[in-house]
Amino acid sequence: MKPQNKNQVLSNSFKSSSNLFKSDLILNHFIKKYVSKKGRQHCQKNWDRLGEQLACEIDELSLQADKHSPKLIKRNFYGEEINKIEFHPAYHRLTEIAIESEMFRVKWEPELRQKFSSETHQLGFVSNFLFAMGEIGLDCPLCMTDGVARLLDRHSEEQDKNRLLPHIYTENASEFFTGAMFLTEKAGGSDVGTNLVEAESIGNGYYHLNGEKWFCSNANAEIIFALARTSPETTGTKGLSIFLIEPNKPDGTKNYMDVIRLKDKLGVRSMASAEIILTDTVGKLIGKEGEGFKIMADMVNLSRLYNSVAALAGYRRALIEAYQFACHRPSFGKMAIEHALIRDKFFELASGYLGDFYMSWEAIRLLDQADAGDQRSSELLRILTPMLKRQTAENGVYAVRESMEVMGGIGYIEDGVIPKIMRDMMVLPIWEGAGNIMYLDMLRASFKSEGLKLLIEDTINNLSEVEYGDELKMRLKILNDSFFEAKDYAQEQLESTAKKIFGELTYIYQIALLKKYTDSQSKSWTIPAMEFLSKKVLKKDTLKDEPKTVSQIENLVGWKLKTPLR
Repeated sequence: MKPQNKNQVLSNSFKSSSNLFKSDLILNHFIKKYVSKKGRQHCQKNWDRLGEQLACEIDELSLQADKHSPKLIKRNFYGEEINKIEFHPAYHRLTEIAIESEMFRVKWEPELRQKFSSETHQLGFVSNFLFAMGEIGLDCPLCMTDGVARLLDRHSEEQDKNRLLPHIYTENASEFFTGAMFLTEKAGGSDVGTNLVEAESIGNGYYHLNGEKWFCSNANAEIIFALARTSPETTGTKGLSIFLIEPNKPDGTKNYMDVIRLKDKLGVRSMASAEIILTDTVGKLIGKEGEGFKIMADMVNLSRLYNSVAALAGYRRALIEAYQFACHRPSFGKMAIEHALIRDKFFELASGYLGDFYMSWEAIRLLDQADAGDQRSSELLRILTPMLKRQTAENGVYAVRESMEVMGGIGYIEDGVIPKIMRDMMVLPIWEGAGNIMYLDMLRASFKSEGLKLLIEDTINNLSEVEYGDELKMRLKILNDSFFEAKDYAQEQLESTAKKIFGELTYIYQIALLKKYTDSQSKSWTIPAMEFLSKKVLKKDTLKDEPKTVSQIENLVGWKLKTPLR
């Protein structure tokens, strides 16, 4: 296949997907098999529209919102302090698109919530995954909006639920409220137990909050949950309580929050992150004093899942951009995809994506089951959530960088989406706890829950009939024995050992999930991915390797091109 005009980058036959949902064979296969018929019927039109918007509208809006970051208007013309944050119109249009997708409505509107009670997270996350393929910046406020809805639903008084939740599942953008959680302070980032912001009761369940929050993402939110210390003499997280903060006080007057400045970030520049000083800011106590960190964990764990889905979405988009490019980029007399080393790279990246894809959707399905009262799913999620968050964030950053290299110099140019995705993805290993924090959480989960035991049980059960299955089971036994031996180590040695054990365990678990989700259709992509990950774990690479075929890569990537290379 040669271009008719040599003075062009791609062949004349190049056509990128016109609908990024319909073209995704892997996602559509998963939805058809694991989402109910009634769920598909309700959401199909939204997913189809979103897939088309991704191909023709969202990219341009996202690039505009990225280049025109929000601005802080500190004072008005008369010198009065207003702390107003202004956004580019593209950001508001992106928000409208997110609302139109019903990613929140299908989860929180009472009738829909009841109708789809066993799969609300699956339905909502399909829309969120698609949206994040085009815009990761706004995905942070969307993530926190779902998080505050969860806290409102589980921990707030009925009057607050009834008043605020309709603003989350609304179909009207002018009525839509977004959420935020104000955790981070200068004293200690991930070490929330060192937080200093104090809360003093003023009666009737309301408190004055005083102090500085150092990193407030979605600073313009209408619904904010903040941690503050109600018991200064009680150290650590036990002295923290959680408060609902709104723009106006119960009497209707403005609730004071002094926005010091907006953060000038590497990526996710479309949304506002700020440093905010609270001065007698009124907050309503949620739950009991001292329960703040425990309650906030509900929101944090959901946010970690959103973080994983955003990483997966960025990974997918970068992989697809590179794949569509390589199929139609002339290079040394043939298309780039026809070169053995390019195919090897796609084999690696697509296999890694599939491991992350099925682990992400396994966690989402488990969350639906846990919310329905299944204790086993809750226990398994305790270890799977930090494991997934670390893995997807780390893999996603690597995959975008490699996809950029496959595309060469054009992949580095800001006219396209890859550089923005690269910058946006860099925050995902940091947000909601960096990788080392995830290892520590996996350790805690292993000691305080049945999560590790259940994860190993599931892994063993799903490794039957897998190539190298016996060797993987043996390796799994060694990892398990090593972990229980390490329990008696000094803390620092335990942590260093756990990092190696959990890192390898993640890949073996992914292999088991690939087997679990293998059927007559998916085997064309799951079996090659299992082969790649098994060889990676068992270190079976040899100096002689058979080159992958174009057809193998096409199956593994699972993307329907309008003019596929043959």
